[in-house]
Amino acid sequence: MEYRTKEEQVADFLREGIIAGRFPRGSRLKQLEIAKLLQTSITPVREALKLLAAEGYVVGDSYRGATVAPFDISGSNEMLNLRILLETQLVRAAVEQATAADIEELRAMALEFDRAVAAKQNETARAANYRFHRRIFEIPNMPQTLHFVQVLWARYPFDLINKIKGRVSRANEEHDELLKAFIARDSAAAMLATRQHIESGWVELLNSVKAETAAEAAERAGDPDRVTG
Repeated sequence: MEYRTKEEQVADFLREGIIAGRFPRGSRLKQLEIAKLLQTSITPVREALKLLAAEGYVVGDSYRGATVAPFDISGSNEMLNLRILLETQLVRAAVEQATAADIEELRAMALEFDRAVAAKQNETARAANYRFHRRIFEIPNMPQTLHFVQVLWARYPFDLINKIKGRVSRANEEHDELLKAFIARDSAAAMLATRQHIESGWVELLNSVKAETAAEAAERAGDPDRVTG
């Protein structure tokens, strides 16, 4: 595995925490608290926040305080298509280059996710999900592509998708399909499994939003005291 500086390690910890929902959108990221949590100095935390600001995970000044970036749904469809394009390419290269040790590591990480799902520890499962996918994307050593994927992740509604009832369990089944393709050294199947994994989460989010919108409309229609204008 590639060597990472302290700043990169802190940045990855924060990315995982933001995607897993440990650090909710709009919440303040306090440098001193993060430094104490990770048993490091303020400097790598400050530099990590600068990196995350450039990627879009946080907004604000790293000296005066950074905040987890809010979600803007308007650009999500574009993010979806870009994720499919880049992540399938990373997965294809990963399948072609993965060693037996890499596959065993992925098995262990998938099992960690499975156990968290079984224990209904959703935040832990979301964090394990991030580590599973990031490890896959590290295998082919394509740092520029991985960087762009992480930028896309910053703008993607993982927190909303993962709150959908049963989504984490279904994602676990989708991971199994991806892992089977790795074991079989079938890059085409791995690319298809990745595409379906990304698309299924997006479709579930759209259906959830439509259901909520319809419920709100029905509630307004059935409330004679509601003021409309």
